[in-house]
Parts: sequence; C-alpha cells; structure tokens
Amino acid sequence: MSDTDTGTGAAGGGTGFPYRLVATDLDGTLLRSDGTVSRRTREALAAATAAGAAHLVVTGRAVPWTRHILDDLGYDGLAVCGQGGQVYHAGEHRLLTSVTLDRQLAGVALAKIEAETGPLYLAASRDGLDGDILVGPGYEVGGSLPAVPFTDAADLWTAPLNKIYLQHPTMSDDELAGAARRAAGGFVTVTMAGAGIVELLPLGLSKATGLSLAARRLGVKAADTIAFGDMPNDIPMFGWAARGVAMANAHEELKAVADEVTSSHDEDGIAVVLERLAASAATRV
Repeated sequence: MSDTDTGTGAAGGGTGFPYRLVATDLDGTLLRSDGTVSRRTREALAAATAAGAAHLVVTGRAVPWTRHILDDLGYDGLAVCGQGGQVYHAGEHRLLTSVTLDRQLAGVALAKIEAETGPLYLAASRDGLDGDILVGPGYEVGGSLPAVPFTDAADLWTAPLNKIYLQHPTMSDDELAGAARRAAGGFVTVTMAGAGIVELLPLGLSKATGLSLAARRLGVKAADTIAFGDMPNDIPMFGWAARGVAMANAHEELKAVADEVTSSHDEDGIAVVLERLAASAATRV
C-alpha cells in the first residue's frame, strides 16, 4: 500500500518467496486468543524464512511486556516494540533504539484531554529494557502482565516514558481516541492498539517509524514487505509496506485500508496468506 507498490507484489530477490520481509503484529494477529502461535502458522513462517524472507514482529507492547513472548516463541531476531519507538534484538536481549515522550508536552496534552473528557484512568510505560509499567487507580490491565501500581499522578513524570495509556470510565475506546486527538493531536500522537488500549506517543511516532528503521538494518525496502495486523495502530505500517493484510477480527478502520482481509488470528490467517504466496511462487519456478 505504499507508493512503491506496483500491485503485483514485490520481488523476493530470487528467494522463492515474493516478499523479503514478513512483518506481523502480535496480539490479535500472530497470537491466538489463548496467547499461543499455532503449529500451522509457525510452519508457514518457517517456510517463508527458509525461502529467504525475514520475519519481523512489530508490536505496540513495550519491550518489558514483549520479551517473555519472544523468548517463549524462540524468536531471536529484531523486533519493533512500543508502537515503533523501540527496536529490540531478541536474540541478544538488547535495546538498539528507543524514542521517549517529551514529558512536558505529554503533561500539557493530558491536561487538555481531561479538560474535554473529565478524569481519566492512567498507566505509563517507562523507558528501557526493564522499564516498569506504572498503573494508576481504576486502570484495567488485561491478562497477567506485570505492573507497578501508583496512586500519585506525579509519579508518572519521575523517569523517561515511552507512552501513556488512557482509559475512561464511560467512553468507548473509539470515542476516547477521537476526543484525545481533537484535544491534543498537536502535542502527541494518539493511537488505539486494542480493547481498552488508547495511547499517547511521541508526536509523529508510529509502527511505520520502527518498521522502517528495522528494515533498513535488515537491508530490506518497503516494496519488499508484507504486513499483517488487526488494529488502527497498524494503519501506518500498512501505509509503509507494499501489502497490508488485515485479520478477519480486525478493527473496521484497518480493514478499510487493507489490501486484503484474511482469516482471523484464531483461524491461522497469517498462514493462509503465506501458504498461498508460497504456492504461487512455486508454480512460477
């Protein structure tokens, strides 16, 4: 879907697979509802990498909430975390790049949003390989992710942050994200990464930012990339990659800009596409 897309798929550089980079979101995309990756999807990704393509995880999760998943998967390559703000080497457990919020601007943005919406429930991701996830009163954390509670909002600003998470007692995620953009879109980037996950990021930051940095390290261009996702935070990634594939369970905003919609994350949607591409490439050899 980038302006480099010819509509016929990018050349795989003689790899036997039509793309050199397969970029996948984690939650709602690569991971099934139970947090696992199916055997079929593992095998389809392994076949693509054996044919010369690289697999790159591109997730909204910050590194501390991503490391254990990558370790469990045996994933040892680069990963883009924190909505594009962090490039992480999973095999070396090393943070290669990291972008942080301007805390003064973020404080102004938060005040402007709350002036429109009323009090919010807040959480925040501190920068670094082992940065704490701070969770304030009322904020609901999905699953059993590790978090450090706080009661004084001043605690948010005592160390560098990658992002701030917002929840509202009555507004829907779409309503909250819209209100936040209207109130503070000139100070921060506002994105929605999942149910109950509206985020404030450094202005201009998106998954496309980190994806382009990681791709450059891998020597791969946008025209060589296929991307899979499920939420509005994947829209910039689809805009950068040559082809964007939305899962059947994806948010309607992402489906609207996708090149195709595959099966859901619980029905091997990534594998369905990769297997088709591999079979098509084989018939051309």
